[in-house]
Amino acid sequence: PLPADPCQNGGHWMGAGCLCPPNVDGTRCEFGASTINITAELGPSVMMRARVTNRNFSEDMGDTSSIGYRSFVDEFSRTMDRVYHNISGYRGTRVLTLTRGSVVVNYRVLLHPPAGDKPTTNLDLRARELLEAANTAAQPPDCSHSSEGLCFSMSSSRSALANAPVLNATELCRKYTPGNFSRYYYPYRTGNSLLCVTNCTPNVPGSIDCNSG
Repeated sequence: PLPADPCQNGGHWMGAGCLCPPNVDGTRCEFGASTINITAELGPSVMMRARVTNRNFSEDMGDTSSIGYRSFVDEFSRTMDRVYHNISGYRGTRVLTLTRGSVVVNYRVLLHPPAGDKPTTNLDLRARELLEAANTAAQPPDCSHSSEGLCFSMSSSRSALANAPVLNATELCRKYTPGNFSRYYYPYRTGNSLLCVTNCTPNVPGSIDCNSG
């Protein structure tokens, strides 16, 4: 018989299987992913803040491995993909923190590097475009807590912290790899991509046959 929660490394038992945190694999979340792509972390970004008014903050939202946190972040990210899909150079969002009131989301909008424009000027322009797109986006007509879709307002937009990350590639890999496995990962560049890999990652110079982890 299985224990009440057989999932490892921050996974949660869902009754029929484990829901694993990002970059963790296996039926019991026992393995780190063979490859973790962190290319998006290298480009420019704009800091944004949204207040989601039809969801309530719960204590588990402070835990990035919890189901509540991951479920909300997934819904928020899909909503922002729809809001920003017409913004030139848009690559996605990265949620930084969730706090009370109803749910305040601090996040980064990831962008492709500018072509020819001065980075600061370009990011200031993008910040205004992103704020306008969010403020004019269609929202659910019913903003009750039971409604489908998120209702939100933008309270600030800052590009002051929008430069490329100050972390080097090794530090980025440590940040985005599962805690129990972070010492096994190292950065590997291929073309324009930056990957976090291990000695078990296939098709990487020097890799070995690790047989399922």
